[in-house]
Amino acid sequence: MDETLEELPQEATPKFADLGISDSILQILKKLNLDTPTPIQRKTIPIAITGQDLIGIAQTGTGKTYAFGIPMLQRLGINKGQGLIIAPTRELALQIEESLKKLGQALGLRTAILIGGEALDRQLFQLRKKPHIIVATPGRLIDHLKRHTFKLDQIKTLVLDEADMMLDLGFAPQIQEILKQTPKERQTMIFSATMPATIVKIAATYMKLPVSIEVAPQGTTASQVDQEIFIINGEERLEHLLKILAQYTGSVLVFLRTKHSVKALTAKLQSLGHKAIEIHSNLSLNRRRAALQDFKSKKERILVATDVAARGLDVSGIELVVNYNLPDNSEDYVHRIGRTGRAGQTGKAITFATAHEQREIRDIEKLINKSIKRTEFVKFNNQFSAPITNKQKRRSFRGDSKRIEGGSRRPEQRSSRPMSSHMTNHRQAPSRAADTTRFTPFFITDVSPKPFKRAADRRGLSPLHKASRPERSSSHPASGANQPSSQHRFSHRGPAATR
Repeated sequence: MDETLEELPQEATPKFADLGISDSILQILKKLNLDTPTPIQRKTIPIAITGQDLIGIAQTGTGKTYAFGIPMLQRLGINKGQGLIIAPTRELALQIEESLKKLGQALGLRTAILIGGEALDRQLFQLRKKPHIIVATPGRLIDHLKRHTFKLDQIKTLVLDEADMMLDLGFAPQIQEILKQTPKERQTMIFSATMPATIVKIAATYMKLPVSIEVAPQGTTASQVDQEIFIINGEERLEHLLKILAQYTGSVLVFLRTKHSVKALTAKLQSLGHKAIEIHSNLSLNRRRAALQDFKSKKERILVATDVAARGLDVSGIELVVNYNLPDNSEDYVHRIGRTGRAGQTGKAITFATAHEQREIRDIEKLINKSIKRTEFVKFNNQFSAPITNKQKRRSFRGDSKRIEGGSRRPEQRSSRPMSSHMTNHRQAPSRAADTTRFTPFFITDVSPKPFKRAADRRGLSPLHKASRPERSSSHPASGANQPSSQHRFSHRGPAATR
């Protein structure tokens, strides 16, 4: 029996030469030391070369760029026309163009990149050269269409890369407008690591019998990434980050939710002697390019970023990814940790979470269909609890200890709240000396009659009007003047005889 099993031929691993790729492109792949395709490339390229529409689902770092780049390059060489690739971020667009240049520069490939933050003159210069492939972000492409500096009538192949992120960023109207302006006789390919229902709806409307290629279930993370969650107190994030940075010596990518927190953390790390640099949407395109280049060249060891870098950042050898905050949605977790463990290498991903973020952790584990190792620095309640509302989070941030569960004040606290003078029906206002420790808002303090007199002088009213103006409250009687009757009250403009 064992001898029979040994005699069975083993299935050979397919090569690029087995996928129907032209000899000229195979020679370039050989020079790039690329011989064996990745799973998404192996399944996508033979179908895409035939011109069929397709939807590809694969985790990040699996070579999706060449999965659509090789068929596009080969088909444009035969059928002429232009290819259009739409990406959600500038960084991803730049990365795609750089990869395509390596692949097609020897064949005379001309490319144009249309992204925000770059001068229009340079882009117009590239468009005048009639590029074969255009890589663009949705917003800048729409700008060119409105200016009539570029038309989509020659597009033969259209690719939407990281399509789910484009929809999350609110680019759905731009995507639909672009799809409407492209020729109906075109090839359309959609690629992403996740595939929400919105993508399926677009596919049903604008694609012709697309072939679905799923290398791994959506939300699948790379098996080479060791994932771990630290359950900590929120105010101890920096302390734990510094311990981790001392433990790991390689390149580190730190993700935060907001650009302001990215800037603050970067400044703190730099003040402590770490080689850290930031990247977020507030930086100009040149500064973002420089930051990525410094990180790739190991000039800077730590890159602190918002989710703008979660897609399109292709840096080899990132040892560690730290989620300083949990992402806003579970899908972003997959893309964040996908920056490490790429191209068969191993990586580590550590996520900071607090004890009340149980629901977010469960959502992530449900998406990736995997339990994540937890290290508890504080007690983690495994019982399911209702999600914390934004109102409760704001109260927790303010440190309001006088709130009770459920978000309401205690009855005795409501009754002890001071009332403003206009709420007391002209009763005696509370004394300011009664409680000197309580902060009194400006709209509760007593109002002196002097500002009214000065305001009257500025408006140029006569002494008659000033004397006749009624006082705000009985607690502030006018000195030396009786309270006027209602028949002597005037409007703020005064009678017509005095105008």
